[in-house]
Amino acid sequence: MSIHPQAIIDPTASVAEDVIIGPWTYIGPDVEIGSGTEIMSHVVIKGPTKIGKNNRIFQFSSIGEECQDKKYAGELTRLEIGDNNIIRESCTIHRGTAQDVGLTKVGSNNLVMAYVHIAHDCVVGDNIILANNATLAGHVHVGDWAILGGGTMVHQFCHIGTHSMSAGGSIVLKDIPAYVMASGQSASAFGLNSEGLKRRGFTKEAMVVLKRAYKTIFRQGLALKQAIEVLEEVVVTGEEGAAEVRVLLDSLKNSNRGIVR
Repeated sequence: MSIHPQAIIDPTASVAEDVIIGPWTYIGPDVEIGSGTEIMSHVVIKGPTKIGKNNRIFQFSSIGEECQDKKYAGELTRLEIGDNNIIRESCTIHRGTAQDVGLTKVGSNNLVMAYVHIAHDCVVGDNIILANNATLAGHVHVGDWAILGGGTMVHQFCHIGTHSMSAGGSIVLKDIPAYVMASGQSASAFGLNSEGLKRRGFTKEAMVVLKRAYKTIFRQGLALKQAIEVLEEVVVTGEEGAAEVRVLLDSLKNSNRGIVR
């Protein structure tokens, strides 16, 4: 363990032997930090918070602070962060609330750029990029491989689908379905995230089926319920690309706020 003498570590914190902690960093009680993690200077981590292995947390970040919710009354809530995340300068990640399940959760292999805010009760998956100044309000869910452009603002309770993407400066007031690019204030659908899907190894056949599914939802003037019925028929066929369409279909069915269109 390499802890700078000017760091403050609560004696009840559980810190793996090889963790690196910089000067003027504060690690509070009920904090657990896994092996291989490096925490720069001037970081504040409060508990109950569990941080996994091989994370890098940069200076002036505030991790595990109590939330900015007027209903919060000091209940015991938690923050969990997975492995191999990079959390850049001045990020804020708050613990959950009793009004939800009491947990804010960040997965693994994510890049959280400078000044990002992840509010109470958010659930952030794996392999996600949150660019500078992206802001997640409370109870937002972000699916695996999503990318939020710089300055994106997401309304509370929105769901950001797997492999989706928002343009910089977008204001997201409704759910972004899986695979969809969104842009604008407020955001609307702007096409399929084709380039991202190609980079992640989606087959040409799957891409053709997904593009057809996108047109069904956004280009044919169908009500969402009608579009869902059409996509259910695609999934039933079992053709190549049907599994990918099922992911899109599930994101539509699970939408409570409605989707960007």
